[in-house]
Amino acid sequence: MNRRRFLGTSAGAAMLGGPLLAATSNAFELTAEHLAVVNTRQRRIVMQHDVFWVLLNYLKKHPESVPSFEPFRDVVFSYADEPGSQIDAIWWDIGGNAVGSVYPSEVFQPDVHPLVKQWHEAGVDWRKELINETRRRKLETFWNHRISEVDILPEGGHAKVPSSLKIQHPDWVLPATWWPHGMWNLAAEGLRTHKTAVLREIATRFDLDGIQIDFARHVPCLPVGRQWELREHVTEFMRQVRTMLLQVAQQRGRPFLLAARVPQTLAGCHADGFDVTAWGEQQLVDVLTLGSRTMDVDVEGIRAAVGPGIQLQPCFDDHHATDGYRYAPIEFLRGVFANHFQRGANSVVTFNWSMATPELAETVGGEIAPLTHQMAFQEVGDPQTLAGKDKIFAVERRGGYPWADGFFNRNDEAPLPLPLSNDRSATLTLHLSDAPPTIPGKASVTLRCLLFQAKETDTFAIHFNGRPLSISSVDPTWQDAQIFSPKPQPASGGKGIYRVNAEQRLLRLDAVVPSDTWKIGANEVTIRLTTPDVAADRTVQLEKLEAHLRYHSV
Repeated sequence: MNRRRFLGTSAGAAMLGGPLLAATSNAFELTAEHLAVVNTRQRRIVMQHDVFWVLLNYLKKHPESVPSFEPFRDVVFSYADEPGSQIDAIWWDIGGNAVGSVYPSEVFQPDVHPLVKQWHEAGVDWRKELINETRRRKLETFWNHRISEVDILPEGGHAKVPSSLKIQHPDWVLPATWWPHGMWNLAAEGLRTHKTAVLREIATRFDLDGIQIDFARHVPCLPVGRQWELREHVTEFMRQVRTMLLQVAQQRGRPFLLAARVPQTLAGCHADGFDVTAWGEQQLVDVLTLGSRTMDVDVEGIRAAVGPGIQLQPCFDDHHATDGYRYAPIEFLRGVFANHFQRGANSVVTFNWSMATPELAETVGGEIAPLTHQMAFQEVGDPQTLAGKDKIFAVERRGGYPWADGFFNRNDEAPLPLPLSNDRSATLTLHLSDAPPTIPGKASVTLRCLLFQAKETDTFAIHFNGRPLSISSVDPTWQDAQIFSPKPQPASGGKGIYRVNAEQRLLRLDAVVPSDTWKIGANEVTIRLTTPDVAADRTVQLEKLEAHLRYHSV
């Protein structure tokens, strides 16, 4: 496709104030200072902090008074302040309204939470304070802009009517099957202009290192069925934002980075209308955050599409977690993030994680999560701190995210759960970040299969990278609170409290994988039900497939 030449004239350069950038074809030529920041900044763990949700809960805990800002501030930074934390960046997911404007705004005045207004009247701009506190800690700070947030009441909860901007500009709105007020339509030129103005106000008001355009919240942002056809509208929006941020960077004398959160595969980006290949060619972004609630991120495929100049960082949401693995043990989190680095990630992102221990988080209404988050913040941002530690690697499961018309977040293409048969083998891929040890007995891998409607007398043929495995352990009484078969999986999120059905009976099979059979990277597992004459009313279904890596003292 022929894309228009961008800023290739003297008039274009003058619009940006002269020698800030030049362009060859339609690509930005970024300054050496800008590129140095992109390529050298330490960014191990990016904590994407949904702090507005915490604010809603904080006021609920103090219904009779206006709670002070300082205790809220201190808890928000709790895990980031701990010795040994690998959190190098906090990207503030802080908008709190469908428009994404700040308060007070000169572009569009949003309805705001009562506590925001009360703090403002007392001289506290809570957003500016959090951003300045981040900088004081010498952590990178971005503003995360949800491209299409749902309509939320100022005090929290879903609005019964659309935001006033949607009423004023119905052509800016797309229908959505899951949200009655619709999503923002980036095919509308007026909306792109408005959003750029909103982001300019944010960029000039706060001392930020960058802005992230978050397409995960929510899709669609282009007419359904025409996303790839209309992809240039999203590219044009990214071009507008890039131009604006480079103007701001020149005015303040310091680079202003641009990131975007996009689906975890190139096919997923295409499905939702994000031409990341063009973004790479035109140098429209510095960082791509990949996925949201998936552990299987195609870092290699995205890297091949965008080139070496863009930083890639997979994201793991542990609130709307990948299906069946919310609040999983530390071994699982190690496996997820170690795989990201093995596949070529520059850094990693946590989203919807706890910010403090349960006791502290409770005081302000933050996410109450296991202490595995506390441990992970000191391990999962560096391959060196992950090396030699036990891990669990798993195959992705479908389900659990109804809030999207498109690819993003849904994990619809995940291979599990999978019905098994005795006339055909099922083939799945397991990624392992660690290579077999050179010292015999130093590490072992056990393959684990969890099956629904299987009997202890059933037989199976299992191969790992083509080698047959012998089943070493069978447990017909296994239970898993996050498997709901035969009922459908519920939507992800909520309080994260799962209770096992007392009548649930899963079959757990374990098989030891010889050390000369598994390898670093992609491993192929085949499994076939070999029980003859299975009754027609009994479908044996593979629910989970995991590889448990254990290190031993020798």
